[in-house]
Amino acid sequence: MNSISPNLNIMIKASEKASKILIRDFGEVENLQVKKKGPRDFVTKTDTRVEKILIEELTKAKKSYSFLTEESGKIENKDKDKIWIIDPIDGTTNFLHGIPHFAISLALKVDNEIQSALIHDPIKNEIFFAEKNNGAYFNNHRVRVSNKSNLEDCLFSSNQEGLKIIFPNLNMRSTGSAALDLAYVGSGRLDGFFQNKIKLWDIAAGILIIKEAGGTSNDIIEYNDLSINIRAASSSIYSKMMEKLVNF
Repeated sequence: MNSISPNLNIMIKASEKASKILIRDFGEVENLQVKKKGPRDFVTKTDTRVEKILIEELTKAKKSYSFLTEESGKIENKDKDKIWIIDPIDGTTNFLHGIPHFAISLALKVDNEIQSALIHDPIKNEIFFAEKNNGAYFNNHRVRVSNKSNLEDCLFSSNQEGLKIIFPNLNMRSTGSAALDLAYVGSGRLDGFFQNKIKLWDIAAGILIIKEAGGTSNDIIEYNDLSINIRAASSSIYSKMMEKLVNF
Protein backbone atom coordinates (compact mmCIF):
# COMPACT_ATOMS: atom_id res chain seq x y z
CA MET A 1 0.00 0.00 0.00
CA ASN A 2 1.02 3.61 -0.42
CA SER A 3 2.14 5.41 2.72
CA ILE A 4 -0.68 6.94 4.72
CA SER A 5 -0.90 10.59 5.66
CA PRO A 6 -0.26 11.92 9.18
CA ASN A 7 -3.97 12.73 9.48
CA LEU A 8 -5.04 9.17 8.70
CA ASN A 9 -2.42 7.83 11.09
CA ILE A 10 -3.93 10.04 13.81
CA MET A 11 -7.41 8.69 13.00
CA ILE A 12 -6.26 5.07 13.21
CA LYS A 13 -4.57 5.58 16.59
CA ALA A 14 -7.57 7.47 17.98
CA SER A 15 -10.01 4.75 16.88
CA GLU A 16 -7.80 2.00 18.30
CA LYS A 17 -7.77 3.71 21.69
CA ALA A 18 -11.52 4.33 21.66
CA SER A 19 -12.24 0.78 20.52
CA LYS A 20 -10.98 -0.58 23.84
CA ILE A 21 -13.96 1.09 25.54
CA LEU A 22 -16.35 -0.39 22.99
CA ILE A 23 -14.98 -3.90 23.41
CA ARG A 24 -15.09 -3.68 27.21
CA ASP A 25 -18.62 -2.27 27.38
CA PHE A 26 -19.95 -4.64 24.73
CA GLY A 27 -18.95 -7.45 27.06
CA GLU A 28 -21.11 -5.89 29.78
CA VAL A 29 -23.92 -4.60 27.62
CA GLU A 30 -26.62 -5.56 30.12
CA ASN A 31 -25.15 -3.10 32.66
CA LEU A 32 -25.23 -0.07 30.38
CA GLN A 33 -27.46 2.80 31.42
CA VAL A 34 -29.59 3.71 28.44
CA LYS A 35 -31.85 6.64 27.77
CA LYS A 36 -34.14 7.00 24.79
CA LYS A 37 -33.16 9.72 22.33
CA GLY A 38 -35.79 9.04 19.70
CA PRO A 39 -37.46 6.20 17.80
CA ARG A 40 -34.88 3.48 17.13
CA ASP A 41 -32.17 5.87 18.22
CA PHE A 42 -30.52 5.44 21.60
CA VAL A 43 -27.61 7.09 23.28
CA THR A 44 -25.50 5.26 25.83
CA LYS A 45 -22.78 6.13 28.25
CA THR A 46 -20.47 4.28 25.90
CA ASP A 47 -21.34 6.63 23.02
CA THR A 48 -20.33 9.58 25.16
CA ARG A 49 -17.10 8.01 26.42
CA VAL A 50 -16.00 6.89 22.97
CA GLU A 51 -16.74 10.28 21.43
CA LYS A 52 -14.86 12.05 24.24
CA ILE A 53 -11.76 9.92 23.64
CA LEU A 54 -11.90 10.50 19.89
CA ILE A 55 -12.23 14.27 20.31
CA GLU A 56 -9.41 14.37 22.86
CA GLU A 57 -7.02 12.31 20.72
CA LEU A 58 -7.76 14.21 17.51
CA THR A 59 -7.47 17.56 19.29
CA LYS A 60 -4.07 16.64 20.74
CA ALA A 61 -2.75 16.25 17.22
CA LYS A 62 -4.71 19.04 15.50
CA LYS A 63 -5.74 21.64 18.05
CA SER A 64 -7.27 24.07 15.53
CA TYR A 65 -9.52 21.61 13.65
CA SER A 66 -13.28 21.73 14.14
CA PHE A 67 -15.73 18.86 14.75
CA LEU A 68 -19.12 17.57 13.68
CA THR A 69 -20.20 14.70 15.91
CA GLU A 70 -23.32 12.69 16.59
CA GLU A 71 -23.48 13.43 20.32
CA SER A 72 -21.88 16.90 20.65
CA GLY A 73 -22.96 18.42 17.34
CA LYS A 74 -20.76 21.18 15.90
CA ILE A 75 -17.62 22.27 17.73
CA GLU A 76 -16.03 25.20 15.93
CA ASN A 77 -12.36 25.94 16.40
CA LYS A 78 -9.91 28.15 14.52
CA ASP A 79 -9.90 26.06 11.34
CA LYS A 80 -13.58 26.03 10.41
CA ASP A 81 -12.87 24.48 7.00
CA LYS A 82 -11.05 21.48 8.47
CA ILE A 83 -13.65 19.32 10.22
CA TRP A 84 -13.42 15.93 11.91
CA ILE A 85 -16.72 14.07 11.42
CA ILE A 86 -17.38 11.49 14.14
CA ASP A 87 -19.91 8.75 14.77
CA PRO A 88 -18.69 6.99 17.95
CA ILE A 89 -20.98 3.97 17.50
CA ASP A 90 -22.69 3.48 14.18
CA GLY A 91 -25.07 0.64 14.94
CA THR A 92 -26.01 1.60 18.50
CA THR A 93 -29.13 -0.58 18.53
CA ASN A 94 -27.07 -3.61 17.53
CA PHE A 95 -24.61 -2.77 20.30
CA LEU A 96 -27.35 -2.51 22.92
CA HIS A 97 -28.83 -5.86 21.95
CA GLY A 98 -25.51 -7.69 21.99
CA ILE A 99 -25.26 -7.99 18.21
CA PRO A 100 -21.59 -7.67 17.17
CA HIS A 101 -22.15 -5.43 14.16
CA PHE A 102 -21.25 -1.78 14.81
CA ALA A 103 -18.34 0.53 14.12
CA ILE A 104 -16.52 3.77 14.82
CA SER A 105 -16.77 6.07 11.82
CA LEU A 106 -14.30 8.93 11.30
CA ALA A 107 -13.81 11.31 8.39
CA LEU A 108 -11.85 14.50 7.77
CA LYS A 109 -13.52 17.12 5.60
CA VAL A 110 -11.29 19.87 4.21
CA ASP A 111 -12.79 22.76 2.24
CA ASN A 112 -16.10 20.89 1.97
CA GLU A 113 -14.53 17.71 0.59
CA ILE A 114 -13.86 14.43 2.40
CA GLN A 115 -10.10 13.83 2.35
CA SER A 116 -9.60 10.94 4.78
CA ALA A 117 -11.92 8.20 6.03
CA LEU A 118 -11.88 5.34 8.50
CA ILE A 119 -14.46 2.78 9.63
CA HIS A 120 -13.33 0.54 12.49
CA ASP A 121 -15.24 -2.58 13.53
CA PRO A 122 -13.61 -3.40 16.89
CA ILE A 123 -15.33 -6.74 17.53
CA LYS A 124 -14.24 -8.26 14.22
CA ASN A 125 -10.93 -6.36 14.28
CA GLU A 126 -11.60 -4.92 10.82
CA ILE A 127 -10.49 -1.47 9.72
CA PHE A 128 -11.53 0.07 6.40
CA PHE A 129 -9.86 3.30 5.37
CA ALA A 130 -9.24 5.57 2.41
CA GLU A 131 -7.67 8.84 1.38
CA LYS A 132 -8.53 10.95 -1.60
CA ASN A 133 -6.56 9.82 -4.67
CA ASN A 134 -4.77 7.13 -2.65
CA GLY A 135 -7.13 4.15 -2.84
CA ALA A 136 -9.24 2.23 -0.34
CA TYR A 137 -7.97 -0.42 2.06
CA PHE A 138 -9.15 -3.15 4.38
CA ASN A 139 -6.65 -4.07 7.11
CA ASN A 140 -3.83 -2.69 4.91
CA HIS A 141 -4.89 -4.59 1.78
CA ARG A 142 -6.16 -2.68 -1.26
CA VAL A 143 -9.85 -3.27 -1.95
CA ARG A 144 -12.14 -2.69 -4.90
CA VAL A 145 -15.88 -2.69 -5.38
CA SER A 146 -17.47 -5.76 -6.94
CA ASN A 147 -17.57 -6.13 -10.71
CA LYS A 148 -20.95 -7.84 -11.02
CA SER A 149 -23.12 -6.55 -13.86
CA ASN A 150 -26.33 -8.53 -13.29
CA LEU A 151 -28.64 -7.16 -10.58
CA GLU A 152 -29.92 -10.65 -9.80
CA ASP A 153 -26.41 -11.59 -8.67
CA CYS A 154 -26.05 -8.54 -6.42
CA LEU A 155 -26.75 -7.92 -2.75
CA PHE A 156 -27.91 -4.49 -1.54
CA SER A 157 -28.48 -2.93 1.85
CA SER A 158 -30.75 -0.23 3.23
CA ASN A 159 -32.75 0.55 6.35
CA GLN A 160 -36.20 -0.88 7.06
CA GLU A 161 -37.91 1.74 4.90
CA GLY A 162 -35.76 0.80 1.93
CA LEU A 163 -36.31 -2.88 2.59
CA LYS A 164 -40.10 -2.51 2.60
CA ILE A 165 -40.30 -0.36 -0.53
CA ILE A 166 -37.66 -1.95 -2.77
CA PHE A 167 -37.86 -5.64 -1.87
CA PRO A 168 -38.37 -7.91 -3.85
CA ASN A 169 -37.04 -5.82 -6.74
CA LEU A 170 -33.54 -6.21 -5.33
CA ASN A 171 -31.85 -8.80 -3.13
CA MET A 172 -31.83 -6.88 0.16
CA ARG A 173 -30.39 -6.84 3.67
CA SER A 174 -30.84 -4.46 6.60
CA THR A 175 -27.88 -4.75 8.98
CA GLY A 176 -28.35 -1.76 11.28
CA SER A 177 -25.03 -0.05 10.48
CA ALA A 178 -24.87 2.29 7.50
CA ALA A 179 -21.13 2.86 7.99
CA LEU A 180 -20.35 -0.85 7.75
CA ASP A 181 -22.76 -1.26 4.83
CA LEU A 182 -20.81 1.38 2.90
CA ALA A 183 -17.49 -0.16 3.91
CA TYR A 184 -18.78 -3.50 2.66
CA VAL A 185 -19.75 -1.95 -0.69
CA GLY A 186 -16.24 -0.54 -0.94
CA SER A 187 -14.69 -3.94 -0.25
CA GLY A 188 -17.01 -5.91 -2.53
CA ARG A 189 -19.02 -7.70 0.15
CA LEU A 190 -22.13 -5.75 -0.81
CA ASP A 191 -22.91 -4.28 -4.22
CA GLY A 192 -24.92 -1.20 -3.26
CA PHE A 193 -26.41 0.84 -0.44
CA PHE A 194 -29.19 3.42 -0.32
CA GLN A 195 -31.09 5.21 2.42
CA ASN A 196 -33.11 8.39 2.83
CA LYS A 197 -32.82 11.07 5.53
CA ILE A 198 -29.53 9.81 6.90
CA LYS A 199 -26.99 11.98 8.72
CA LEU A 200 -23.55 12.99 7.46
CA TRP A 201 -21.63 11.29 10.26
CA ASP A 202 -23.20 7.96 9.28
CA ILE A 203 -21.94 8.08 5.70
CA ALA A 204 -19.05 10.56 5.33
CA ALA A 205 -16.30 7.96 5.71
CA GLY A 206 -18.08 5.31 3.68
CA ILE A 207 -18.62 7.53 0.66
CA LEU A 208 -14.90 8.17 0.28
CA ILE A 209 -14.05 4.50 0.77
CA ILE A 210 -16.47 3.54 -2.03
CA LYS A 211 -15.20 6.20 -4.42
CA GLU A 212 -11.57 5.28 -3.78
CA ALA A 213 -12.48 1.62 -4.32
CA GLY A 214 -13.79 2.45 -7.79
CA GLY A 215 -17.46 2.81 -6.91
CA THR A 216 -20.01 5.55 -7.50
CA SER A 217 -22.05 7.74 -5.17
CA ASN A 218 -24.55 10.50 -5.71
CA ASP A 219 -23.50 14.08 -4.92
CA ILE A 220 -24.63 14.83 -1.36
CA ILE A 221 -23.54 18.49 -1.38
CA GLU A 222 -27.13 19.63 -2.03
CA TYR A 223 -28.40 18.06 1.20
CA ASN A 224 -28.51 19.27 4.77
CA ASP A 225 -26.00 17.40 6.94
CA LEU A 226 -28.86 16.01 9.04
CA SER A 227 -31.02 14.69 6.18
CA ILE A 228 -29.20 13.12 3.24
CA ASN A 229 -30.50 10.74 0.60
CA ILE A 230 -27.54 8.49 -0.15
CA ARG A 231 -27.10 6.23 -3.18
CA ALA A 232 -23.87 4.27 -3.61
CA ALA A 233 -22.84 1.17 -5.53
CA SER A 234 -20.20 -0.42 -7.69
CA SER A 235 -19.86 1.53 -10.91
CA SER A 236 -20.95 -1.43 -13.02
CA ILE A 237 -24.45 -1.57 -11.52
CA TYR A 238 -25.00 1.96 -10.16
CA SER A 239 -27.24 3.11 -13.02
CA LYS A 240 -29.24 -0.15 -12.90
CA MET A 241 -29.75 0.28 -9.16
CA MET A 242 -30.89 3.86 -9.68
CA GLU A 243 -33.58 2.67 -12.11
CA LYS A 244 -35.00 0.48 -9.33
CA LEU A 245 -34.95 3.42 -6.90
CA VAL A 246 -36.88 5.85 -9.07
CA ASN A 247 -39.78 5.94 -6.59
CA PHE A 248 -37.69 5.75 -3.42
